[in-house]
Amino acid sequence: MFLLAVIGLGVIAGLLQPKKKRRSGKKRPASEGERRVEPSRKKTNRSAKTCRQDEALLSSSLDDLNGVEFERLLAMYFRDQGYVVHEVGVGGNDGGVDLVIVDKRGERTAVQAKCYADHNLVPVQTVRELVAAKRNHNCMLTLLVTTSDLTRPAKKEAEQFRVEYWHGGLVGEKLRKWGKWQSKGKQKAR
Repeated sequence: MFLLAVIGLGVIAGLLQPKKKRRSGKKRPASEGERRVEPSRKKTNRSAKTCRQDEALLSSSLDDLNGVEFERLLAMYFRDQGYVVHEVGVGGNDGGVDLVIVDKRGERTAVQAKCYADHNLVPVQTVRELVAAKRNHNCMLTLLVTTSDLTRPAKKEAEQFRVEYWHGGLVGEKLRKWGKWQSKGKQKAR
């Protein structure tokens, strides 16, 4: 009799507990005021800004570019340097890699572009994400390109994991030497 009472209490307690939410393949309908974004239809801009025409990018200063435009400018630059460029995560959920560039020997490099203001430095987490993400894109090399600079811990991690990085001053120098980039704005010394 005692055993039946214990089992009965266990069953009753189980029925009184709130049900756990289970993940299923079924999608729940969006509630009023909520907008569901399907993965294939996600916006690709990191910001509300759109990418201007290539000609406009070639005459803009680095300070006037948004993230999407900076990625696009880098893609143009690398193509002119003889690389095959795959624009992986242009302006969106890139998983740590914006471009994959392939040289004439077939060597693949994962490129992460960060268009930051001078006072915003690239954190160590960005370096770690790039190192981890390069495998997902079958890359041997990594390159972090920023309009700003890296924090001290990020520089240390980049050196440890052999992540090449270009800071804002070097980026400006490379783009000026390229010849197609004719920025009308003054570039700050970094």
